[in-house]
Amino acid sequence: MIVNYGVITALQGISLAVKQGAIVTLIGANGAGKTTTLKAISGLLKARGEILYEGRNIANLPPHQIVKLGLSHVPEGRMIFANLSVIENLMMGAYLQRDKQVIRRELDYVFGVFPRLMEREKQIAGTLSGGEQQMLAIGRALMGSPKFLMLDEPSLGLAPLLVKTIFEKIVEINRDHGITILLVEQNANLALEVSHFGYVLETGRINLQDDSAKLRQNPQVKSAYLGG
Repeated sequence: MIVNYGVITALQGISLAVKQGAIVTLIGANGAGKTTTLKAISGLLKARGEILYEGRNIANLPPHQIVKLGLSHVPEGRMIFANLSVIENLMMGAYLQRDKQVIRRELDYVFGVFPRLMEREKQIAGTLSGGEQQMLAIGRALMGSPKFLMLDEPSLGLAPLLVKTIFEKIVEINRDHGITILLVEQNANLALEVSHFGYVLETGRINLQDDSAKLRQNPQVKSAYLGG
């Protein structure tokens, strides 16, 4: 997959695989191309090459068609609708779903994963704490009944205790709901701790790939990303 921003090549022919049911992480420095990768997969950026999902090339499909296939993207910075209530934000995530029973089931599931959202159901989303907004962004994505969930920097701007809670929930969603997760995260140590497999992206190229446990022990990764 190749992605250009004008004359600048942001992704230089990367190739990666995300096994069904796994948590896979992309780690790398700022500007390495991690967010660009997620945006290309979700149809927000034009890409050259193939992006295969369940055997189908989805490269450059419109984003709403990609969502309909079961891929949801929680962007960096959360991008909630600040002027809408919590429940209205969640319902926006179910905009393609016409079956009211399915919507109710997914809403019950989201409230089960994030009870705080049920407590704040009628609250205006912009008045939530950073951690609650991150829960809402993930919950909104879950309302679309995804099979494949992409998370971009879920720990960004959160206190350490909230980061721990969010990552526990990510593991729970993967384990209990069987949702495949592609995770972009600056906190490389935590990302490799919860994921099964990892890719190290450097200036638009994949430099390393391995089981997450092995990457955590890799001297190059430890030196560059884990502070060791």
